[in-house]
Amino acid sequence: MNIDFDQAAAQADLCRLLAACYYEPGSEFTQEQVFEAMIVAAARIDPSLAGQAQQLKTAFDAESGENLLVDYAKLFLGPVGTLAAPYESAWRGQESGSPLDPTLALVDLYEQGGFEMDPEFRDLPDHIAVELEFLYTLLFAIAAATQSGDEPAMAHALALRAALLDQHLACWIAPFAAAVGKNAACAFYRELAGLTEVFVTMQNASATAKQ
Repeated sequence: MNIDFDQAAAQADLCRLLAACYYEPGSEFTQEQVFEAMIVAAARIDPSLAGQAQQLKTAFDAESGENLLVDYAKLFLGPVGTLAAPYESAWRGQESGSPLDPTLALVDLYEQGGFEMDPEFRDLPDHIAVELEFLYTLLFAIAAATQSGDEPAMAHALALRAALLDQHLACWIAPFAAAVGKNAACAFYRELAGLTEVFVTMQNASATAKQ
């Protein structure tokens, strides 16, 4: 299968950095040059993504740490009064006609991909950061398989990516991003949600095209 290694690696990098931004904001974002790395990765994928990544950096630099923490708590922490719940289950619930509810089906996908959540992460498996981290591991696996020429490993990672996007992440990213856009006080979170939605939509289109 014809997949460009540089593109796959850049997509993995961008996905990993987006996931990091859904954790509590802190000085490590600046110290680890998260946004500079994001701009570089985005530019390797698409110039429009690089522009959005630059806007995200500008928005982060313009806000105080206190304002970002307050907005983060109001948007994502709960469970009572959360303005933009960062959980798939909050937007989908249990769907009829499926043998598993979305969260159990998601955990099953994680197991198929050999993905284990960090034991220090004390949140739910359908958190936006976790789903993005799983997508990152799949994109990394695709890049590695592209470099090594391991067709079975590539096929496995591509199939899991398609399932994650089609059955989970792409199903709820739009209403989640809209809620963030409507309720965020800081431009940073509006930019983050917008960039995440565009990236997930691009990934879903790519996964669909390769089926």
